[in-house]
Order: sequence, then C-alpha cells, then structure tokens
Amino acid sequence: MRPAGRAETESLYFRYPHFDPPADRASLTEHSPVAIVGAGPVGMVAALGLAREGIRSVLIDAKATFNDGSRAICVARQSYRILERLGVLAPFLEKSLGWTTGRSFYRGRQILEFHMPDSPDEKYRPMYNLEQQYIEQFLWDAIAREPLIDARWQSAVTSVADTGDGVRVSVRDPLGAYDLTADWCLAADGARSAVRTMRGKRLKGENYEGRYVIADLKMAHDYPTIRRALFDPDCRRGGTILVHKQPEDIWRIDYQLRDGEDEAEAIREENVRASVAAVLQELGYDGAWDLEWWSIYSANTLALDDYRDGRVFFIGDSAHIVPIFGVRGLNNGIADADNIAWKLARVLKGAAGEALLDSYSPERRGATLDVFANASKSARFMTPPTAGWQLMRDAALNLSLRHAWAGELANPRQMTPYTYVDSPIVAPDDPAFGAGAAPGAVLPEARVGDGFLSDRLGPGFTLITTDAGLAGALEWPDLTVVALAAETDAARMLEMGPNSAYLVRPDTHVAARWRAATAAAVRDALDLATGGVPE
Repeated sequence: MRPAGRAETESLYFRYPHFDPPADRASLTEHSPVAIVGAGPVGMVAALGLAREGIRSVLIDAKATFNDGSRAICVARQSYRILERLGVLAPFLEKSLGWTTGRSFYRGRQILEFHMPDSPDEKYRPMYNLEQQYIEQFLWDAIAREPLIDARWQSAVTSVADTGDGVRVSVRDPLGAYDLTADWCLAADGARSAVRTMRGKRLKGENYEGRYVIADLKMAHDYPTIRRALFDPDCRRGGTILVHKQPEDIWRIDYQLRDGEDEAEAIREENVRASVAAVLQELGYDGAWDLEWWSIYSANTLALDDYRDGRVFFIGDSAHIVPIFGVRGLNNGIADADNIAWKLARVLKGAAGEALLDSYSPERRGATLDVFANASKSARFMTPPTAGWQLMRDAALNLSLRHAWAGELANPRQMTPYTYVDSPIVAPDDPAFGAGAAPGAVLPEARVGDGFLSDRLGPGFTLITTDAGLAGALEWPDLTVVALAAETDAARMLEMGPNSAYLVRPDTHVAARWRAATAAAVRDALDLATGGVPE
C-alpha cells in the first residue's frame, strides 16, 4: 500500500519499469527445455542459472513490473556467492549495505549485541540489506542481456498439464491465449502459487498468531546498519519491533499488532503514520520522514510434502513459507533455484542421469525443515503463540536485564547454509577426518594467495587436491582440478594431508572427501553426484 495520492508503483526512491506482453507472437508456441512460472528473484535466479549452463528457458509472469515495496531485504553471504557465480554480483555489492551486528532491547535497555561470524578470510559480509526492487532490477538487467531467456510479462499461466515426456503450459495475456510445451517446469510463482493450486498441491504446517505491519519510510538518519529488535517498548507494550536500514535512506520498521487489534484499522494510512511516529520517538528520532509503503504479514512455517510433482518442480515460496525472523525466506529460495538449475541443466545436456533430479526435493525440503527448526524458535520468542510461551518469553526478558546469558535467547539465529548430510547424491564421510567441511556442507571460504579459494572453483565440479598426480589419472569433462600445497592455510582449514582431496559440486556443496584419495574413488563419487551418467 502507498500513501493517498500516489500510484501503486510511485516510489520515493525507485522507478518501476513497465513491461508489455510479447508483441512478436510467431514463436510463442515453440517448445522450450524449461518453462519458469514467476519472474521474482527466485525465478530469475533459476533462469540465469540455466542460461549459465547453456540451457534455454521461457520466463513467464502475470505482472507488468516488479514486486512493489522493499519486501525481502536481507541477503545472506551464501546468496552473494551464488550471485557471483551467475556473473551478476557487481551492482549488488555497489548498492547494498553490509552488516554483521544486531542489538536487542527490552523496555529501552540493551540486553544483547550479537556479531555474525566474519573475518578477512571471507570474501563477503554475513548479511547485506537491499530492497527487493533493486534485487529484481539487477537480476532483470542480466536477463535482458541474455539471449537464452525468453521473458514474457503480463502473461498469466492458466494450466500446467502433463504430456508424458514434458508439460503443456497454457498462457493468457492481453493479446490472446496460447499453449507452449516444455521438457520441465519450475513453479516460482510465490506464496499464492497458481501452479501449486492447479496441480492440486497444498502447503502444510503451522500458522503463528503474531501479525506484523511492515512499513518503509524515507529519512536521513546516520544510525549504522545494525539490526535492532525492541521487545515490549513504551510505544507498543507487549509487542516487538524490528528496524533495518536500507540504501537510499529507506528504513524498514516491522511492528507487531496487539491481540485483538483490527487489521483493517491498523493498516489505514493515518494509523500507520501514527504507529511509525511512535516508533521513531522511541528511537529518539525527531527529524523529518516520509512514508513510502506498507503491508502486513503473519509468521508461518508451511511446506509441500514433496517439492517435485512429475516434471514440475516447486522453488521458493511456492514450495515453502518461512517466518522472516532470521532472514531465511529469500535466501532459502535462491538456494532452491541454484540447486535445481545445475541439476536440470546436466540432465538436459545428457551429462547426468534423471535420477539426479530425485535429489532436489530431499535436499531442499531438508533445508526447509532445518529453517523451520531455527525460525520457529525465533518466531516463538518474537511472537509467543500461547499464554505459556508469553510467560516464559517475558521471564527470559526480565532475567536478561541482570544476566547476559538470558539475552542470548533473543538471538535471531541468522541463516547458515544447510548441510545435505542425508542426500542420496552425497558420499559418506571419510572417518579419517576430524575437522574441515563434511560431505553435504558448503565449502568454506579461505584465502589462497592474493585471492580466495572460491575464485579457483570451476563452473561445474571441482576437485581440490594436494596430490599433484591425481589430476592426470582423471578424465571427466565437467571437472576442474585445483592443486593446493598441504602447508597452505586453505589446506589446513580443510584438514588436508599430502594426498587428500575434496570433490565440490557446482553449487559449492561438498560431494565427497578423502584423506588419501584415489582416482577410482573420485570417479565413483562423481558418478553418485550426477545420478549416474547415461550410457
């Protein structure tokens, strides 16, 4: 919602583009390897990931522009690593605000200051704040330059039907209706996914009672980029408030509605303005500000039982809805897109067996359940679901005024990449290791010479090894070999001896590792990690 007198996309800081439906109708029905429904950040990342592998896609969205409002604003380190691999990172780094610190307050007194892990060995900060409009704009700029992506706006998908060896997607836009066929379909059409409904799928899980108004405002304030959480503040007794700084002097304020507070009344402009003014007074700010946009949400942990339905894969919010606490929604969706893109591309190119696709749902649904476990703890603390939880939360907050350990209960448990320990395409660990990165985990960053270990990774699979002779014994078309000296910091971090090796997947998760590697063991792990290469 926007203030009275402003159009739906009339922003104080961002110019929304307008996209027409496809004017060239001659090729609309041509077959495409992949149809992607939804051109939000997750759908665009999937399209760019496929294009990076040389795979064409059709990207379809019912809207005529980007999503309005800042929406998902916190982008995690691992998402920046994905954006780097897609070749789109530069504008994100230039625009976004990196941060490492959060502060929590109870009744005006600070009870916690947390610092997310960071060091000179890391290429990127743990978290960056950036409005979703810019996220979509930067991804779109890359898509507009990419001939392998056919983007179609103002195009509503009305049916996704199985054809035996693919799907038939029915589309309607202002100029007419048509059908196209594709080998595979990715549903990236968000929390209200039309594709999910068409396929008869339903999200299952838990709904939380806590409701929040999210408001964007523009003000010139020199407070640093620090996540602030206010518990039981004077301006909203019993509630919780979150504050984030964003680029272009835009600030996000999330404030909890009271039990029984009428939503329709709460989101009236005059009431939003009054609530925001009260929060700013609580923060000690008495300068000028202007209201930009606002909306309302509640915290839910919902997911599909299976993220695959035949030749349709669900990614992002179409597959799962997670609470915002811990900034996991967008980042989880970007990881979904990254995961399915490299797998689908290799199947389409004949470099992997279709069994590889069976690993998408267990890996990414496992990541969602891990998110639920952590985010649910945060959600229960931020918005206690029962009187009992409220009593325990308030007791912890009161204790935090005198005991530092109690303040740690207010830690939002920021997102970390999930380890695919139970994945069907990840090899069992070598018991000779006592440290390093276990199979299924994301390869940690490390300094190598004047750069970073991630700079050495190839576009496909990468073998990191301290055995100089191992590379000559391997022949695999999708494999880059990186030689490390055993005495380097990176090798020591990975606990590598003189004949050790790590096999790293295209998404930088470790597929296997060996203290004493052999060419045969590496070939077996590559075969497992690709679902068996077709004969």
